[in-house]
Amino acid sequence: MQNKGLIKLFALLFGLVSIYQLSYTFVTSKVEKEANTFAASRVSESEEGYVAKRETVAANYLDSIGNNTVFGYTNYNEAKKKELNKGLDLKGGINVTLQISVKDILKGLANNTKSPVFNKALADADAASKNSDDTYIELFFEAFDAIKGDTKLASPDIFANKGLSDEINFQMSDDEVKPIIRRKIDESIVSAFEVLRERIDGFGVTQPNIQREGNSGRILVELPGARDIARAQDLLSSTAQLEFWETYKQSNTSFSTFLIQANEKLKEIVEVKEPEQVKEESELDSLLSDVSADSLDLATQVNPLYELLIPANPGSNAMFRAAVKDTATIGSYLRMPEIRRLLPADIQFTKFVWERPATEDTEVIDLYALKSNREGTPRISGDVVSDARADFDQFSKPAVSMTMNTKGAKEWEKLTGDAYTNQTGIAIVLDNKVYTAPGVSSGPISGGRSEITGDFTVNETKDISNVLRAGKLPASAEIIQSEIVGPSLGQEAIDSGFMSFLIAMAIVLLWMIAYYGKAGAFADVALLLNILLIFGVLTSLNAVLTLPGIAGIVLTIGMSVDANVLIFERIKEELAKGKGKSQAVADGFGNALSSILDANITTGLTAIILFVFGSGPIKGFATTLLIGIITSLFTAIFITRLLVDWYIGGKGRSLDFSTSITKNLFKGINIDFLVKRKIAYVISAILVAIGLSSLFFGPGLQQGVDFVGGRSYTVRFEQPVNPSEIASELNTVFGSGTNVKTYGESNQVKITTPYKVDVEGIEVDTEIQDKLFTSLQKYLPDGISKDAFVLGGVDDEAVGILQSVKVGPTIADDIKNNAFLAILGSLAVVFLYILLRFRRWQFSLGAVVAVFHDVLIVLGVFSIFGKLMPFNMEIDQAFIAAILTVIGYSLNDTVVVFDRIRETLAERGWNGGANINYAINSTLSRTLNTSLTTLVVLLAIFIFGGESLRGFMFAMIVGVVIGTYSSVFIATPVMFDALSKKITSGKE
Repeated sequence: MQNKGLIKLFALLFGLVSIYQLSYTFVTSKVEKEANTFAASRVSESEEGYVAKRETVAANYLDSIGNNTVFGYTNYNEAKKKELNKGLDLKGGINVTLQISVKDILKGLANNTKSPVFNKALADADAASKNSDDTYIELFFEAFDAIKGDTKLASPDIFANKGLSDEINFQMSDDEVKPIIRRKIDESIVSAFEVLRERIDGFGVTQPNIQREGNSGRILVELPGARDIARAQDLLSSTAQLEFWETYKQSNTSFSTFLIQANEKLKEIVEVKEPEQVKEESELDSLLSDVSADSLDLATQVNPLYELLIPANPGSNAMFRAAVKDTATIGSYLRMPEIRRLLPADIQFTKFVWERPATEDTEVIDLYALKSNREGTPRISGDVVSDARADFDQFSKPAVSMTMNTKGAKEWEKLTGDAYTNQTGIAIVLDNKVYTAPGVSSGPISGGRSEITGDFTVNETKDISNVLRAGKLPASAEIIQSEIVGPSLGQEAIDSGFMSFLIAMAIVLLWMIAYYGKAGAFADVALLLNILLIFGVLTSLNAVLTLPGIAGIVLTIGMSVDANVLIFERIKEELAKGKGKSQAVADGFGNALSSILDANITTGLTAIILFVFGSGPIKGFATTLLIGIITSLFTAIFITRLLVDWYIGGKGRSLDFSTSITKNLFKGINIDFLVKRKIAYVISAILVAIGLSSLFFGPGLQQGVDFVGGRSYTVRFEQPVNPSEIASELNTVFGSGTNVKTYGESNQVKITTPYKVDVEGIEVDTEIQDKLFTSLQKYLPDGISKDAFVLGGVDDEAVGILQSVKVGPTIADDIKNNAFLAILGSLAVVFLYILLRFRRWQFSLGAVVAVFHDVLIVLGVFSIFGKLMPFNMEIDQAFIAAILTVIGYSLNDTVVVFDRIRETLAERGWNGGANINYAINSTLSRTLNTSLTTLVVLLAIFIFGGESLRGFMFAMIVGVVIGTYSSVFIATPVMFDALSKKITSGKE
């Protein structure tokens, strides 16, 4: 081997750089451990809520020592930025896919037009988007073209408006307007991306990830380690519609008239019940007891509106008060057209808005009457705010300070002047909730500076100021897919993942020594360097390590052994021919190179497709697999060669590449595989037929929420539970379709429900969590709160929701389509690659038939045993990753066999197929050795890798077994049978 010195230097530098990169992870782990120890010494376990208190103390400790030098070359703050990123499944946190509403952007660009053609086109695009992969804007253009008649996009009441006058005029054709609108929409999505990034930067998590997903209007956000999930979700989806309104005075007699008429009207149109007696005294009871009967003797009547409304506190700028539980009913009454028509002329455009509840325990809130207009637009909107920051008011309570631009300052001065003159208040409304409504006591306020005060926490003022400063989203952002992982589940994933990693590595290291002796030890050194390089590269690239990523690394351990096995088996063959050690080693490495490259390129192609079409953790799996392929090639081809050459170069050293037990293993084997091919065809046909009948006429595949949409929750209890009993109870709450099954231990279940799958919004998530908490209450520990249940337990008790996943129906269809494309794409790419390498389409046909055979059998196994196995066997993205990996592995095996066949045929000719049998027999040692090694590694992950990986690993275990069989008994025979007799007889 040439340039040994250069390779040694490169390996040394590569290894040192990897160690250096990983040292930052060691530093952060060391410092954070010290912080946790410090927090534990300051906060006793006997204190209420000690877990949260310890987190606060640890965070303050890390802030205080963040810039202190550690080991003389770095500090904690710097190391934190460079440490190995851990994904949500290892660290806990939230992963969401946000859909920016292109429909909202179009409405905004059209200035909220009332054009019937425009709005009909939007409605048609909405309907079409449910069954189409096209972007919303293209569906809108198609719908508009279908119904437009003489109407143009450049009509004055559509896009040729004042706001777009610089770019669109009345004379422009639709084809000229469309690219402008596409660009405007892209600009709006970029704006939304920047707004979200600003908000996330202010949220305070380390190593957040935000990225656009092509031109779909989707934005992927990952917040590893985020504990306050509700806060994160609210921050991401909030449109931050800040508005300033003038309030009406309580003494306005028009409201008294309206209230009397509305109450009488409601008696005619709604069904009301006699009020029930409330036994427990509360804030609400106290207020109601102070309300006396008025001149209408309301106490003796059933009054739909009066019985729900409470007089507002005198001196406040609110109009009424009401119990929080009654706000939805009152709001529905006040929105009724027949009730709105009763508003007197001087207050006919009144906007009723509720106060923001100060805490979750608030029972009574204010209702404000705001002065509005025919269009319902506020006096001042939030886009005039140029800066905002968290502050404290004159009473040292958390507040938000705002600064407005020149335009806003003028409007603010006029609004405060009107409020001062009219002795009314100014309601500061954020996302349709009144945060505060102070009066103006000292005349108009100039300069554009103001303050939002209220019953805020410090975190709330930070979030409000962050949202205002970052700006409002140009359109609503709905969470169409989310995954929330509790920290306790993340720690368990780390423990189980690394346990499987260590066990698999130990097995492989021992096996190589047991099989190849000293040569196996050299392969082990190369393998350990390979692992170091993989982690070093992951850290250098700032990639994220996920649980499937650990599985990818562990699989790399098994597959990287394949290169060394190929090399050692070829060296043994060269030694058997009587060559000297040095020549045998040189020829062995040289002859194995072609097979190694072909095998790794085919696996790499499937990994690339997996990376392109996958998302989240699946990309993590593909990333580590790709890195592992590259580093294992380097270590197997160069590092192992260096060690072997060094050893045999010494005097009196012997290297046999086998042990006494394995020396004569597989020697003299001469199986006629081609003669037995018809038996194999029959066996495979039976297996495939059974699988297909189960798929089409039997139980079929269990599709996960990834493919059908819905929500799933992993819930843990203190004691074992009966999933059938829980399913029965939840089906009465959520309706039919809710599925509950044991997930791992008998005290843990996975709940999947399609309930309100078409409805977006955090409100639905909260509603489902409430219903789950209520329905499962009797199975939970006494006294556990809803917050503790949602966050997966407190006080180190992992009880409650450990993980939740939500997938909207639209994105579920996209995931399913991408999975289908990924499988077809991988088959097409590999077919072309094998065609180019082997120059005969028959080789490609044999490989693809074998792959189809393997995939159909894996699908059949999952269909037959899906409901029988004691672990999750749903078809989801992870399963597709397993299928693609099986494709890659099967092709890897097939290509090695084909490569030996090509080599043998070049030397000996076809000889009617006898030399094909010879080629298969000569690779049998490598085939079985690699397959058994990989199988043992997969079994280690299956047993010790955690519940979330079991279905994934089971698919791969079945795939490896079937793939090994098909490369010998299906791929090669199909290739042989596809060839003409002229070729196989050697006449062509």
